[in-house]
Amino acid sequence: MQASARFVIPIASALLLTVCILGGLWWELKKSTASLLQYQQNLQQEEPQTPNGTAPSTEPPDTDPRTRALISIRQGDLFAIQGEWASAEREYTSSVKEGGGVPALRKLAQAQLQRRNLRGVRQTIDQLRQENVRSEDITLLEGIVLLRTGELQKLAERLEVIPDSPQAHYLSALLAIIMGNHEKAKAELDETSAGWEPILRSYAKTLQAAYEEYALFPESPSIHLLTLLSRALAQVQECEIALPILASVTQKQDDYRDAWIVQGYCELTTERTEQALISLERAYALDPEKPEIQYFLARTYGTLGNHRSALTFFQYSLRNGFTPEHEIRRRIAREADAMGEISLALEQYSALLRLPEARRDDLEDAIQFALRVEQKEEGYALATKGAERWPNDARVLYLLGWTASETGRNDETNRALEQALKINPTFTAAIELQKKIR
Repeated sequence: MQASARFVIPIASALLLTVCILGGLWWELKKSTASLLQYQQNLQQEEPQTPNGTAPSTEPPDTDPRTRALISIRQGDLFAIQGEWASAEREYTSSVKEGGGVPALRKLAQAQLQRRNLRGVRQTIDQLRQENVRSEDITLLEGIVLLRTGELQKLAERLEVIPDSPQAHYLSALLAIIMGNHEKAKAELDETSAGWEPILRSYAKTLQAAYEEYALFPESPSIHLLTLLSRALAQVQECEIALPILASVTQKQDDYRDAWIVQGYCELTTERTEQALISLERAYALDPEKPEIQYFLARTYGTLGNHRSALTFFQYSLRNGFTPEHEIRRRIAREADAMGEISLALEQYSALLRLPEARRDDLEDAIQFALRVEQKEEGYALATKGAERWPNDARVLYLLGWTASETGRNDETNRALEQALKINPTFTAAIELQKKIR
């Protein structure tokens, strides 16, 4: 069945700029990444790596476990925003070990759910119970596990006897969506959005927005509602619920591009990489010029180790106007590195560092790459530009001193290190390098 353009075009206009990024995740990524990395910079002057991968210092200046726990949470959040849940789980696990407490355990449970690590989730729930978290929060996590395992009747019976709470209403809404009872789902979402739990209020409003958008097109086929709901479910990290719904949509309409995009995204972020490739290749066949499709297809190829195809599709996506440019150039540089295309990687790092949203971490990545591939003069040039942009950043000045040392500019090395140590007198790496060149 070919859907009428009267319905596809308006709904696609709402989907295409958000569905791949799922409800504005790119804006969140752009905003959160900058703020979180700046936060990390303020908390801890991390030690840059030498070209052989060993840290030039013995110990970072701030070894407070609470600081390390918080940094690991923030780094995990960055991975989670990009749908890289394996890396997020690793960071959250590290935070738990460093004493991150309930916030780290909550994040860890979230990552484990995304990765279908149900055994791990159950262990994390036990740890949360030992921390005396609210019973409603335990109920929510246990309920989501039941949704994941398909024990819908057991969840329904439990919901009949547990006390009224936003968590209970949210679980009831998810269950109703699975059962196709959309009137009940909307009623439960109304209760959730009026409740006291801020995260669930936000999630409920996201799901309500899908129903509201569908209501704008009363003659639209039901598969459009299902696709809108699937997009919203993915946005609230419920891809496991979205995927069966999307499968029913694509079975009914094989040429529904937007459904294939959301399905491919969900499969990619839930580590069903082979299936993601099939879905995104189908979306690409339907619309080969869409940069978001090309971007996620490239990510899928990269995850599968096909760096040549990943590089090609990232470049297509950049040429076709994918935003944010910072993200796509960073990905191209990494894939070019994996392919041994040194000139292309350096070109992308240079272009990335000219962007307004470039960060100090980008500079460090670029310099480490340049030194690792024996492009020392290029590394020094990058550090010089970095020092012009961030003249009061001790770590950037250290990078300038480091690259100056690698290129035989000892006088400049000393000047840069002295400036770095004026800003941060305990900067171990700068102290060690200063001793080394004397």
